[in-house]
This record gives sequence, structure tokens and C-alpha cells, in this order.
Amino acid sequence: MDTKNITVAGLRRMLDSKEISAKEAAGEFLADIKNKDDKVLSFITVTEERAMQDAQAAQKLIDAGEAKPLTGIPLAIKDNLCTDGIRTTCSSKMLGDFVPPYNATAVEKLMAQDYTLLGKVSMDEFAMGGSTQTSAFAKTKNPYNTDCVPGGSSGGSAAAVSAGFCTAALGSDTGGSIRQPSSFCGVTGLKPTYGRVSRYGLVAFASSLDQIGPIARTAEDCGIILNAIAGADPKDATSKNVPFTDFNEKLGTGVSGMKIAIPKEFYGDAVDEEVRNAVMNAAHEYEKMGAKLVDCSISTLRYAVQAYYLISSAEAASNLSRYDGIKYGLRGEGHSFDEMIRDSRNRGFGDEVKRRILLGNYALSSGYYDAYYRKALALKQKMIEEYNAVFEQADVILTPTAPTVAYKIGAQDNDPVKMYTADICTVTVNIAGLPAINTTCGYDKNGMPIGMSIVGKRFDEATIINTADAFEKTFSPVRCTL
Repeated sequence: MDTKNITVAGLRRMLDSKEISAKEAAGEFLADIKNKDDKVLSFITVTEERAMQDAQAAQKLIDAGEAKPLTGIPLAIKDNLCTDGIRTTCSSKMLGDFVPPYNATAVEKLMAQDYTLLGKVSMDEFAMGGSTQTSAFAKTKNPYNTDCVPGGSSGGSAAAVSAGFCTAALGSDTGGSIRQPSSFCGVTGLKPTYGRVSRYGLVAFASSLDQIGPIARTAEDCGIILNAIAGADPKDATSKNVPFTDFNEKLGTGVSGMKIAIPKEFYGDAVDEEVRNAVMNAAHEYEKMGAKLVDCSISTLRYAVQAYYLISSAEAASNLSRYDGIKYGLRGEGHSFDEMIRDSRNRGFGDEVKRRILLGNYALSSGYYDAYYRKALALKQKMIEEYNAVFEQADVILTPTAPTVAYKIGAQDNDPVKMYTADICTVTVNIAGLPAINTTCGYDKNGMPIGMSIVGKRFDEATIINTADAFEKTFSPVRCTL
């Protein structure tokens, strides 16, 4: 089996036709992880014994003709999603030994489909970063070029899929953390509408922005996984009870007659020429399919990064205040309560997490709340209004996913502002609560993947999945040669 190219849909057909067994499929992925992941460092915890148990149970269902879409499909889970009895670290020393007593709802829903769990994959610490280099345990590398970052924060998920270590993986997206690493690693990643997937059991970074979603090889596969994990959840008050049938229901209907918006601000000088050209070439490909391109403007983009980091850092400071070394997590030393908490956080948190906490507390402090945080929330409303106006004249929006391809490891270590501004193409989607999907649209002169993002109306994931699928059917991806 070609683990780098096999899709969820393709493996489903192979399992159901008995061309391969669930145990054989799991074994091939586990062998690849064992033999090759030392070059990529995508996994923090490999659950080999659990995987084989899952596969054995799945095979019984397959043999009985009772297989569901994900029965026996080997998947990986980002390490900020709680897994009962399996270490969940958030790539932080603070949670280095944390073993949750429950599953995230998204994980429970995968279990209801009898999937095969291969393990937990690396990420930026507490999902704060865009490179997976802030991980305390596995600083993941890009399978296309191991001198480059895989993106972040779901870099472990994207790299594992790209390298062929799993058919697909779950990630989380706060400001582009599914789409940007998918772009860097040449795979497809879907950030659903805020509220489409329960956040229960997702270790919180920024609660008003976080959303769980799939990373896979195709838009179709993303739809299959979203079918499994979507839905309202009484354990998460922010999840929405919006009915859906099948997110892949529009596949094959094409894009003829569709209007695709091209916001000029996303194609400015901040975007590399090779990236801009690749995305515009894809836009013209859609024209050949019968779609119409619509020029438009989203003027609030120039303030997007500032607004995003104020909102997300403020929420992060609040969410991370629970880590005091008393209830769970790393426990520091000291002769007083304050000294113990200070030592716990000093040793448990990395530099980037500390930076976000400081920024967030500053923005929320007396005298600065109105000047910064409240203005960021006002800009959020303006951004939503601008997107709504665009969707009055277009069905979807097409943008670059990132202004550059994957950069060299260490290139931005001493310049956090540069790393933050690299989120310019993705953060507005989270602020507005919209769905978006990344798919590969080209490669630069060095063979590194270039991704484009298709943004849709709230709860209209089916349209963006179909739009991405239509392009993927015209495009021949070049898999990594790891």
C-alpha cells in the first residue's frame, strides 16, 4: 500500500473489498512511523498496542458488513485533544505527564465510527506559534524539506499526513493552525465554521476562535471526517445545532456559474510573487470551469493581525491562568503559595506562551482594556460586516493561505513579530467565525508546496469542499520523497 498517496476514501474501498485488512493497514502505517519519523518528529506518543486493538475490533465489524465510513481507518490526533488514558501534553512541560480521564467529544465521535488511533502528534506549545518549533517534546520538520518548518500550530498533524504516517489527522485552528501547516506540507486542511464541531476536550487557547478540523490528502476526505465529528454538543455551549446531511453532497457538481471573490488586499506586496501567481493561476483554472471571478475589497485586513493577537492573547491569558501547579500539571517548588505558582509557570511554560500571557494581561489591564481589547472586538464586528458584504456578491472567496512557502527552521526565532504577521492571510476567517479549506495549488522553484484557501459562508462547508475538490481533480500533487 502506498501510504503517502492512499486516501481515506481509497482505504475504505480496500478494506471493504478485503484487499487489505485493518490490522495490515495499521501495521504499514506503524512501520513507516517507526522507520521514518525520526526524520520528521511528528509524533509525541505512538499508541501501537491501542492501534492494533482498534484494528482488530474494526475488522470484526468489516467482516460483519457493519463498517462505518471511518471503521479501521488509521488516524492521528493533535496533542491538545484529550484522550482517555493516553498522555495529552499540548507539547508543554506543564502537561508533560497529564493523562486525561475522558475523551474530547470529537475523539468520542471518531471512536463511535471505530477508527484506529495511531497516536498523538506534535504542535506548538498550547497551540501558540506558527512553526511547531515551540513544542517542548518534538520540534517537527517539513517532510518536503527537513530543513524547513512544517507550519503550525498543527504542524505534527500536517507533517504526519504529508509523510504518509496516517491517512488523516485532527488538528485545531485558532488563527490558521490547520490551513497554514497544510499549505506548508502540501496537504488539504479544513477549518469548519465556529461552533460546527464541539470544543469539549480541546485544551483551550482562545475560546472564541478555536475550532477542531481535519487534515487529509483531499477535500473529499476532509468531508468524510467532518461528517463524523460535526454536530451540537450539550457539553459545549458554543457548539451550534445547525442541521447537516453530508458535507460531500455537492462533490462532482462542479463550479460552473459560481462566483469567486478575489479580495485585492490578499494579493499585495506582502505576498511572495510565486505564491500570488500560483493562486491566480488556480483562479483562472476555475474560470475555465465556468466560474466567474469577482474583484472585491476587505479593508479591515490591514488591522487583522493586531486585532487577532489582542483577542487571542487576552483569552489565552485567561485560559492559562488555571495552570497553577496545584490541581494538575507540573508542580514547582517554593516556600510560599506565590513562590510555588511562580516556579510552576516559569518551568512549565515556554517563551512563546509566556509572551502571549504577558501581552494578554497587558491588554486586559486597567487603563488599556478600552484602548486595545475593546477596539479589537469592535474591529471584529466590522470584519464580519465586510465578509457579509462580499458574500452578497459571491459564493466563496479565494486567497493565498500564507504569504510564503515554508521557511527554514530558526529563520524567525528572534523575530516574533515577523512570525505573527505571517498569519495575515488566515486570521480574519477565525475572527469572523467562517469556514475555510486549504488545498495545494502549486510549488515554488525549490519544490515547496503553495496553498490556497477557499473561504465560505457560515455553515456552508459543503460548498467550499466541492470547490476545493473541483480544483484537486485538475491538479496533480507532487508528494514528498521522504
